[in-house]
Amino acid sequence: MKQKISALALSAVISLPAYAVTDPLESPLWDYMRKTFIGNEPYVFDDQVKVELPEFAEDPTQVPITVDASALSGDIQRIISWADLNPIQHIFTYHPHPDIIPRMSLRIKVQQSTAVRAAVLTKDGVWHIGGRYLEAAGGGCSTPSMANADPYWESHLGEMKSRLFPREEGGRYKFKVIHPMDTGLVDAIPEFYIETISVRSEGGEPLARMELSPPVSENPVITFDVRDASKKHRIWLRDNGGNEFEQEL
Repeated sequence: MKQKISALALSAVISLPAYAVTDPLESPLWDYMRKTFIGNEPYVFDDQVKVELPEFAEDPTQVPITVDASALSGDIQRIISWADLNPIQHIFTYHPHPDIIPRMSLRIKVQQSTAVRAAVLTKDGVWHIGGRYLEAAGGGCSTPSMANADPYWESHLGEMKSRLFPREEGGRYKFKVIHPMDTGLVDAIPEFYIETISVRSEGGEPLARMELSPPVSENPVITFDVRDASKKHRIWLRDNGGNEFEQEL
């Protein structure tokens, strides 16, 4: 597929019934995932939505993933990412803001080899789908977190470290937060994970927001880009236990 999709080509694709659009990753669960995350809304597979992954997940509990929808910047309503064959498929939902470039990186857990996708909803009501296939030995979602064998996290839960890296366009924040991100798929270890991240202005105004799911890796390291590195930003987190954490980046 070409990098740019003409209006005529796009119209032709979205006018087809959903079953007539072939999944380029040939996932057996594509149609089920489509119905789960975007329903019967119009969509197109689009190379402008980039999902970057390693060819093989050497550590299935810490798989780096980057979703880059900057080619559609300014026209985005929502981004959803998921892994087709994970027991918990949803990874994150991103709600953009003009000050934040729609490009983010984090690490995830995978249970087996799977297609990993990002779906970007633009203001015209069309979902743009990108993805990559990831080879993995598996077991990442059902492996106990290291925190369960180390009492350190209990006294450091929610602690954050961050750094701003200047870029040609704005800046890049990278932050890490101490949290076990338990999936609930391990016996006697309940689900415990960060469910909401909010990027806020210095004055506390909510900007971009991400809703996370348990497949995000333990002690999440998340990277995102801002258009104006001279502005100060804060990060606010809440987990499913009701704990809230906030810090200036």
